[in-house]
Amino acid sequence: MIARLSLGLCLSLLALPALAADVHVPAGAGTLQTAIAGSNSGDVLLLAAGTYAGPVVIDHPLTLQGSDGTVIDGQGQGTVITITGSDVTIRGLTITRSGGRGEDMDAGVKTVKGAARVLIENNRLTDNFHGIDVHGCTGCTLRGNVIEGRQTDRMNQRGNGVYVWKSPDLLVEGNDIRWGRDGIFSNTSSKATYRNNLFRDLRFAVHYMYTRDSEVSGNISIGNHLGFAIMFSNDVKITGNMSLYDRDHGLMINGSNHADFSGNLVQGAAKCTFIYDANKNLFVGNRFEGCDIGIHFTAGSEGNAMTGNAFIGNRTQVKYVGSRSIEWSFQDRGNFWSDHPVFDLDGDGIADSPFRPNDLMDSILWSQPAASLLIGAPAVQLIRWSQSSFPATLPGGVVDSHPLVTAPAITIPPTIAAMAALVGDRWLKDPNHDADADTSMSD
Repeated sequence: MIARLSLGLCLSLLALPALAADVHVPAGAGTLQTAIAGSNSGDVLLLAAGTYAGPVVIDHPLTLQGSDGTVIDGQGQGTVITITGSDVTIRGLTITRSGGRGEDMDAGVKTVKGAARVLIENNRLTDNFHGIDVHGCTGCTLRGNVIEGRQTDRMNQRGNGVYVWKSPDLLVEGNDIRWGRDGIFSNTSSKATYRNNLFRDLRFAVHYMYTRDSEVSGNISIGNHLGFAIMFSNDVKITGNMSLYDRDHGLMINGSNHADFSGNLVQGAAKCTFIYDANKNLFVGNRFEGCDIGIHFTAGSEGNAMTGNAFIGNRTQVKYVGSRSIEWSFQDRGNFWSDHPVFDLDGDGIADSPFRPNDLMDSILWSQPAASLLIGAPAVQLIRWSQSSFPATLPGGVVDSHPLVTAPAITIPPTIAAMAALVGDRWLKDPNHDADADTSMSD
């Protein structure tokens, strides 16, 4: 009887998986591949300082933990680390030199469809085509990584810092992404959070295509061609972001509906915001400052609520070509306009007179640019005086019936202001830099 029980106990122990362990891995040719192949589920591979050869594939729960000076070199062949399993952690590594085949989506790190709960944190990814390709991963996290893309070739021929495809419940936070093409490109995905990331020297900081039910918050875009491009993406929240001296647009909203844009700061772009065929969105508490155009509003966009925003020192506050009258206040609360002569005799914080950012001559000049030669003519000045004196003669357009007396304040941290100052007059010196990175749309 006792012998039978002992035999059963032994068989039960043999059926259990091997206990996870910390495994020290020395640098050298083939050592990482050998350690991964011989590891058990849950093992932590502690990689010593030195260079390890890639590419490698991880197909079971495993942690790669680096130290100062731990480098995994893909040697220009494919993806450096491919993750096909779940519950994998990649931490504290320098990951470099992926292949450059766009059709193969070569990357520093790639998660494939079916992977889940992958954590990629505190790594440095340099000289890869894509930095991290999140390709069908569920519940994954990218945190605290430095991603430096390639500076070779034309900008549109480079890979993205983070490429996302069909990866629900993704968290991307606290990453520093520079060079390459787009900082984060999310395509056909949902239920993700992108927050507190820093983007510099890119085409787009964040590029949404067919992405829904997600959040972009607390991110900072400095000196890119375009800050935040929200395209064909519904039910998203774009909150508390900064676009500082991006070349073309700070915010571009194209074909996107039912979104909230709140508490964002755009400063120093050609267009602070471009709204194209976007409907039923909420814009509240944003600050659009020092742009050539505050908001360019076109292509039949309807049902958008504008309230509590500030338009400060833009050469043209609003560009709207159309005959419809559009109210830009909500529940008797409008926006702040730096060029509106404000009177508030009852002290309720609402100006006593409505504000129209455009007049008839603006519409003529936009539709007939050659008419700009007549801008100083007495007849033009007479038309403008007549419209200001007799508002009934004004055409349809944007009207703020309840403009605000004070503007919402958004403070730029000193370290971020110092980074933004480095952009300087870059775009004035070279306005056609990487001209193939076309972010413009029809005027």
